[in-house]
Amino acid sequence: MNDTTPAEKPREIAAIDLGSNSFHMVVARVVGQGLQIISRHKQRVRLASGLDDYLNLDNAAINRGVECLAMFAERLQGFDEANVRVAATFTLREAKNSHIFVQRARNVFPYPIEIIPGVEEARLIYLGVSHTQPGDGRKLVVDIGGGSTELVIGKGFSPTLTNSKHMGCVSYNHRFFKDGQISIKRFAQAQLAAELKLESIAKQYKDCGWGEAVGSSGTIKAIREVLIASGHDDGIITRKRLDGLIEQVLQVKSASELKLPGLTEDRQPVFAAGLAILSGVFHALSIEKMVYSDGALREGLLYEMEDRFQQSDIRSRTAADLAERYHIDRQHAENVQQTAESFYLQAEPKLGTKKAELAILLSWAALLHEVGLSISHSGFHKHSAYILQNTNLPGFNQEQQTVLATLTRFHRKALKLDEMPEFTLFKAKQIYPLIRSLRLACVLNVQRSGEPMPKVKLDAKDDSWSLTFPENWLSQNKLLAADLEVEKSLWDSVGWKLLVND
Repeated sequence: MNDTTPAEKPREIAAIDLGSNSFHMVVARVVGQGLQIISRHKQRVRLASGLDDYLNLDNAAINRGVECLAMFAERLQGFDEANVRVAATFTLREAKNSHIFVQRARNVFPYPIEIIPGVEEARLIYLGVSHTQPGDGRKLVVDIGGGSTELVIGKGFSPTLTNSKHMGCVSYNHRFFKDGQISIKRFAQAQLAAELKLESIAKQYKDCGWGEAVGSSGTIKAIREVLIASGHDDGIITRKRLDGLIEQVLQVKSASELKLPGLTEDRQPVFAAGLAILSGVFHALSIEKMVYSDGALREGLLYEMEDRFQQSDIRSRTAADLAERYHIDRQHAENVQQTAESFYLQAEPKLGTKKAELAILLSWAALLHEVGLSISHSGFHKHSAYILQNTNLPGFNQEQQTVLATLTRFHRKALKLDEMPEFTLFKAKQIYPLIRSLRLACVLNVQRSGEPMPKVKLDAKDDSWSLTFPENWLSQNKLLAADLEVEKSLWDSVGWKLLVND
């Protein structure tokens, strides 16, 4: 008799980075308290090259991106949605028709695509570098992508300064080396443009200081590989070595003539632009030397995914910090939070992955719905929405911030649903129950009495919700009953029904 049982299969997770130049996927196995990378995949998509003067992606670029995601989907067969995270960066942030790309991708790729803000990209890059680069001291991390450059100073796993600048090897190649021609003048213009981009943050970064400068991702990796192939075996990027490399590049008149040792053919067209940006960064921040890290955005996504799996979600800390910064009445906010959660769980008793995520966003929106009071009571719901949409919220992608802003915008007053933004990860009809739950929670807690709320039963059927209060409770709370009558008329104006039973 065999008493042994088969070992449980290790959990596998995947992170995908939809960059301006390339799409990357990394798959890892959770082993104990760490991650073991088991495969990496890269496709040169050149998404940024399809961005026209009106910031719309052309059909060819969209097709290339969708075809790549179809290939990635083959590798991810059998992966649960909770085990895959997809982050889109600069080009899809900029593209006015990014929703078209996301819609087309859905046909071949069953996982949600998050378009993340630049500072969130910077934070995740730092997290990826911190997990893969040894050293306990303060470090500066620089990541030059196709459309943007991220710069972060931090210590351990905590970033102190995060910035994302609109300069990348693809965008600068288009701007300064568009026809493939290389000259001393063009290179100097590109380098100066990079320095000017950093002018507003240079003093702050130098005052903060760092012990080690670390570079990550394709541009800096390519420069390092050329240096190693040229005899600098340690792979350290120094000012002197950079200057020597610039001299070599400026000996040719066209990118097609660049035959540097270690330079791959696909990196050749954008190498001069990336080199100019890195040189500008070195000059602006007075960097003397830089080492390279294999970790970047993808690894940051992986490690944060595992942190969330272990119930350590940075978004909770972000929400709590924001509540403290704007002097939120925590007791009232938590009462609203509990009531809103109760209504939503009664309206949506079966929470799949997507509805569970929405339930969490509702909870944070309830906690933060009064941040706008710091500006003015008049129209504070609009002020709250503006703050939540435009503040740097570590851990939140653009769509999640938009959901928070939408819920706070519609938690009171008229329901101008025609002003709701478009969503890509969610549908409007999935947002409506959140709005209703939060509105009712705010109405029921408006008096801030601190007294416990009675048990209210909710019967939700599509756009018709019915509330049942304990017998005679409303007759003893006439002001609240009047507020509910006002709320009923606001619901009627958009075709929703609110029934109140006592």
